[in-house]
Amino acid sequence: MKYYLILFLVLSFSLPSCAQDNKKESPTETATYYFVRHAEKDRSDKSNRNPHLTEKGLERAENWSNALKNIKFDVVYSTDYNRTKETAQPTADKNNLELTIYDPRNLDGNAFLKANKGKTVLVVGHSNTTPMFVNSVLGNEKYPQIDDNNNANLYIVTVSTSGEMSDILLVIE
Repeated sequence: MKYYLILFLVLSFSLPSCAQDNKKESPTETATYYFVRHAEKDRSDKSNRNPHLTEKGLERAENWSNALKNIKFDVVYSTDYNRTKETAQPTADKNNLELTIYDPRNLDGNAFLKANKGKTVLVVGHSNTTPMFVNSVLGNEKYPQIDDNNNANLYIVTVSTSGEMSDILLVIE
């Protein structure tokens, strides 16, 4: 009987601490990451490597912001190009956020996941870097480059509190 009492006391003190340790390692909230390519850019000057958006592009940027208006973002990422910043800015403005600039040549899915654990994030990139970034976050090569004339893809990656990931690709014209 004495043995059972000691076992009970040891278990009652050790199990809660094990449960607390596990809780510390897992995220406290579901994270959702939205990835889009920049809107339509001005192609009139082929030598311009940093064009602005066209009127249609500015309209699409506003449409993205309206389509995402019911989502409260914690962070809005953009590459440091006019077209991506102009695509991201309306959504950042609606969420009272400054743009966070990232380098599309240095995509690290694990670092991104760690830095944005439990957050809701918008990432605006390019036809090649957006699917590459999504693939890096997912940990596999699921999505190919976006066709250069396609500015309508929306990738959504959700990471549950248990760490499980789900993803979807939507085309929003």
